[in-house]
Amino acid sequence: MNEQKPSPPLSPGDEAAPGTPGSGDDTCPVCNGSGKTPDGKDCSYCGGTGIITEGIGGG
Repeated sequence: MNEQKPSPPLSPGDEAAPGTPGSGDDTCPVCNGSGKTPDGKDCSYCGGTGIITEGIGGG
């Protein structure tokens, strides 16, 4: 039996799930990678990680 691990929930800033072909990690443009807002709360755009997953390439 091949069981798949559940995917972590996407943050609002994510364009794709981590590991999706054609995507990559980038620094959150809202918190500049800190994972926190100026008042010390978790950044809601990246979910407090400081990283978002974006599509790469293009044409």
